[in-house]
Amino acid sequence: MTLTLNAPLDMHLHLREGDMLRLVAPFSAAQFSGGVIMPNLQQPVDSLPRLRAYRDAVVQACGVESFTPYMTLFFRAYSREELLAVRDEIIGIKLYPAGITTRSEAGVSDFDRINDTVALLEELDIPLLVHGESHGFVMEREQEFLAVYQRLAETFPRLRMVMEHITTTESVAFLNQYQQVAATVTLHHLMITLDDVAGGLLQPDLFCKPIAKTPRDREALRQAVFSGHPRLMFGSDSAPHPRHAKECVGCAAGIFSAPVALPALAGLFAEAGCLDRLNAFVSDHARLFYRLPPGETKTILEPDPWKVPERYGSVRPFLAGQTLSWRLQG
Repeated sequence: MTLTLNAPLDMHLHLREGDMLRLVAPFSAAQFSGGVIMPNLQQPVDSLPRLRAYRDAVVQACGVESFTPYMTLFFRAYSREELLAVRDEIIGIKLYPAGITTRSEAGVSDFDRINDTVALLEELDIPLLVHGESHGFVMEREQEFLAVYQRLAETFPRLRMVMEHITTTESVAFLNQYQQVAATVTLHHLMITLDDVAGGLLQPDLFCKPIAKTPRDREALRQAVFSGHPRLMFGSDSAPHPRHAKECVGCAAGIFSAPVALPALAGLFAEAGCLDRLNAFVSDHARLFYRLPPGETKTILEPDPWKVPERYGSVRPFLAGQTLSWRLQG
């Protein structure tokens, strides 16, 4: 028995730059037909020349694999002329609260001053992708940010907005209130809770932003995803860091899940008895929300156990050393 996925997509992907880009991009390109590429580089991708240069670097790093990088711009105050010039080359604008995660220092510090730019996004039908966390207590940041989502959804009712990497019961409930709002869900938030991160010895490779939450939150995500919620789509938020940035004081946030994304998802969906809904989660829902054409590529998985390596270059992957029951064919 094999599982064929029609042009799967990773709708939230960090590929970094330089040597790290060249190391990690092939893992995503081997599994997915395309991915939404995050713009929070050392110098944020916030102009058309930077976007084109980064897209070229991503394509080159993917080598012979057929992989479409769906590019995003880092949120700032854009003019109409700037957005018109770049509209056909991006899938959306990515908004980060200032300092909330890796390389987000240039993000938004005053949400009362973003309306002019968001109004242009609504008018020009450019999706807004949001890292939705406040600067409050770490376990409550996502819930606190729902007030910002609500204001945006009600002030700009035609704005297509994506709640990135949701983790809480409250976020799932919020999603059901607004038809123009979608959300991405990661592999790791479907699998781990805070207890896995800090319940025993601290596990830096499981430390991410937003932080893993409670078993109740994980169950809410699983129920929504496994039931086939039409506005939930897969976004790995795969975010590689070298060992020296993980095994240190002040370790970096991010989980490198790209090498195991589809095999681990197949295992989860099979265990839940809903393997027939995996293609919608990793392809159909995203294509409908973002108005992307059907893809022509196929990704085939087969039930063949394999052990996840401890390292890929300088990076330790999610589920390192564990045995997965599905693998990519070929």
